[in-house]
Amino acid sequence: MLHYPSFNPVAFSLGPLAVHWYGLMYLLGFLLAWSLAWLRRHHFDPAWTAEQLADLIFYTALGLILGGRIGYMLFYDWAQLLHHPLDLFKIWQGGMSFHGGLLGGLVALLIYARIHKRDWARVLDFVAPLIPLGLAAGRLGNFINGELWGRVTKVPWAMIDPNGDGLPRHPSQLYELFLEGTLLFIVLWVFTRKARPRFAPSALFLLCYGLVRFGVEFYRQPDPQLGFVAFGWMTMGQCLSIPMILAGVVALIWTYHRQAQGAST
Repeated sequence: MLHYPSFNPVAFSLGPLAVHWYGLMYLLGFLLAWSLAWLRRHHFDPAWTAEQLADLIFYTALGLILGGRIGYMLFYDWAQLLHHPLDLFKIWQGGMSFHGGLLGGLVALLIYARIHKRDWARVLDFVAPLIPLGLAAGRLGNFINGELWGRVTKVPWAMIDPNGDGLPRHPSQLYELFLEGTLLFIVLWVFTRKARPRFAPSALFLLCYGLVRFGVEFYRQPDPQLGFVAFGWMTMGQCLSIPMILAGVVALIWTYHRQAQGAST
């Protein structure tokens, strides 16, 4: 078994201000997205201006953070939100929902598209490959925070959290870092190197993330305040991923069918 390295969640302090690793990982994620956006603009879509890219990252970041935190409190900790509504603002303590962040990001990018008079689907397609490395940075933040541990296991790479119950568990944060971060980035980046039908990259993101998240949840310990929410084995993360999988499949079929119809007319 491996012992989880003891991290201080505070990276450094500036007087009374404590800068947490979790926040720095979010900053890293947005910097990676910014860098990838510039690469995509340079190689694939030069119509984007520097000002438009800056606005794009700002709207996306705002939507992801607000949606992620609100989504977590609504989907995973509703009782806490009711009794302590100010906890909604304690982002440094962890507690962000990807699915909430996705919804927040979709709304933010819809507003962005209308302001800049761009096609919403094309904006989503441009952003889709930028997201996975940000997810990887967030999962690294989860690992440093010592949260979202996996289920008890006897695999050789199991880890024991010194601040936990002393049981060897799957390092599920690292599974997600690799699968929904690194691997999904490679798939989407390669896929979008060629021109694809409108909404195809976004649909592929929905499908792949939904499948990966649904699978990883079998190794991740359910949130203690919820436990299993359906059939005695299904977690909230899996319930929220099913609509993503279905939407991704339907959207991929629709967009390629639409392309085939256009080619035959």
